[in-house]
Parts: sequence; structure tokens; C-alpha cells
Amino acid sequence: MIRDRDLLDALKETVHRFVCERLMPAEARVEEENAIPADLVDEMRQLGLFGMSIPEDFGGLGLTMEEEVIIAFELGYTSPAFRSVIGTNNGIGCQGIIVDGTAEQKRYWLPRMATGEVIGSFALTEPDVGSDAGSVRTTAVRDGDHYILNGTKRYITNAPVADVFTVMARTGGPGPAGVTAFLVPRDSSGLGFGAIDKKMGQRGTRTCDVIFDNCRVSADSVIGGVEGQGFKTAMKVLNRGRLHISAVCVGAAQRLCDESVNFSRNRVQFGKPISEHQLIQAMLADSATETFAGRSMVLEAARRFDEGERIIQEAASCKLFCSEMVGRVADRAVQIHGGAGYMQEYPVEHFYRDVRLFRLYEGTSQIQQIIIAREMMNA
Repeated sequence: MIRDRDLLDALKETVHRFVCERLMPAEARVEEENAIPADLVDEMRQLGLFGMSIPEDFGGLGLTMEEEVIIAFELGYTSPAFRSVIGTNNGIGCQGIIVDGTAEQKRYWLPRMATGEVIGSFALTEPDVGSDAGSVRTTAVRDGDHYILNGTKRYITNAPVADVFTVMARTGGPGPAGVTAFLVPRDSSGLGFGAIDKKMGQRGTRTCDVIFDNCRVSADSVIGGVEGQGFKTAMKVLNRGRLHISAVCVGAAQRLCDESVNFSRNRVQFGKPISEHQLIQAMLADSATETFAGRSMVLEAARRFDEGERIIQEAASCKLFCSEMVGRVADRAVQIHGGAGYMQEYPVEHFYRDVRLFRLYEGTSQIQQIIIAREMMNA
């Protein structure tokens, strides 16, 4: 629940201005250079965006889930790459430490993640392991006071710039119970990286393989200090991550709606703005309605989360609906723009490519469907 409306409104307005005045004008540059300008990253640090979900005791803003999604609506209004820079620090990269980390792990990592001094990354996906997260093949073998990690992680967000990796590796037998979560610093011996991935969209979000070749980490790198808890740790924090991504989808959908309205008001065909043609109005209305529905779903689920309710089904429903919804809104936006929507000079072109990823990462739409159905059957 929202604790102080005035403070939240001030933060929301600050982020809104930052998005409109600093991030949106840089979208074309990010597309061209495939990198986020360093000065903008510094401004994100100064605004405290790296620590939105980190408790105040560790230097973060300590936002509730409802407060976090309200800010994520604003961040989603610009290219997703900007949000990805801070995403892991506020998501599974830090939440695992918050919910299951030792006191020392919290003291050591969270304050520096909150300020953006340390950028986190989450390494779960492998060349042969994606949705079946409990089948990771990267191994971690105990060697005295250390573990030796071997394996490869794939498509890892922020890997080229991250300072610490939350790594899921197998310390035991098959299945989720054999998976342990480790905190692996970038300077660890035996840690290497592949070439930066060439992606369809979300340019500026750097991803690459993370390679563990007899990578040695201390035994106190195990999150919570207990083997076999890694998969459980990940599951504990997924609800928050799904709601955050859903909110970003809503923000992107709102941007696409606004771009479509502005274009349709100025584009004249058959002697009048296309906004006056009913078939264009129908597409605008559908997009606005779906965006409103997504926003309402996310806010309701976030409030329930803050009240301590079990929202596994609701969080998965939000992720499924909002990620699919923003894809439909993007498709309509390109259609409304006509040929211009296929040109890189218009934002809808890169948003069309960017939002496609939302249906894949942090659990595909099909995984969300499985979760929802399972919860229904177990009710």
C-alpha cells in the first residue's frame, strides 16, 4: 500500500520529467550506438532508481510493490533499454539477497546495489535450458572453502557491464532441489564472457554468454549459506518481478497510444485527419481499453501483494495479459502510422521490435499459462 502519497507523487513527477526530458530525446542515439550514455546512467544513480525496491535500511528507496509499479509505468514510457540498466538491481538480482541472503551478504551487497555502484545480473538461462529452469547444467563442486563452477549461461542481461552475478548452479542431484544460488563477483578467477548478442530489439540492453571455466568462488557466496535453496529463492521473488515487467508493458502501451493519437491527428487522408476515420478510431479505442485494463490489473495485484496475499495466479495473469497486450498495441500503432510506422525515424518502429521480448523473458507466455492453470486446479 502507498505510505505517503505526497512523496510518491513527487517521485513520480521527477521520474516523469527525467523520462521526457532526458531519456526520450536519447532514444535514437541508443538505437544507433547500442549503448546507454554514461551520463544518463549517472543520473539514474542520483535519482535513486537503482535502489527502488531495496529497503531503506540498506540505502534504497524501499518502495512498496504498488509504489514500484507506479514508477515502472513511467519508466516504461521510454525505450525498455533504459529500464533494463536498473532492472536486475531492483529485481531478482537483489530480491534473492533480500529474502534469503545472510546478514553479511545483505550488508555487503545491498547498499552498493542501491546506489548503482554495483550493477547486478541474473544468470539462469543456459544454451539448453530456458523455461525448464530446474534443469540447469552449470555445476558447482565444493572444494574446501570454495566452490568450482563450470558451465555457460546464455542471453544474460547486463552481463557485459555487471559487477556481480546471481548464478543458479547444480550442487546436488537432478531437479530443482539440486540447484543452489551463488553471488559471483565479476573479478572471480575463471569467469569469462562471450561476444555481445545481436538482438532483434531492445538495443542498448547488452546481453552475452557468461562462461564459467573452473570459476572459483568462496563458500560464503552461497545465497543464504545453504545448498539446494536456489530454485526456491528464485520462486519467492518471481511475483514481484512479474508485476514490475507487467507495469513496464503498460507504460510502453501508453507511449504507443500517445504516439498513435498524435500521428493520427496530423496525418491527413481523404481530406481530413485520419483520426476522424472510424476504422482508425476503432484501433485507438481498442488500444486505450487494453492499456487501461492492464494498468488496473497490475495495480490491483500490487495492492494484494503489499497486503501479504498469495498472488501467484494474479502475477502470472498480469504478465501474460500485459506482455501480450502491448504486442497488440504496438501492431496497431504501426498500422495507424502506415508506411511511416515501418521507418526507423518513428518511435513505433523500435517499440514494435522492443516489446516482442516481453512475451519471452522472465517466463514465456506459455509458462504463465501453465502457472495460472496449475493454480486454478489447486484452488
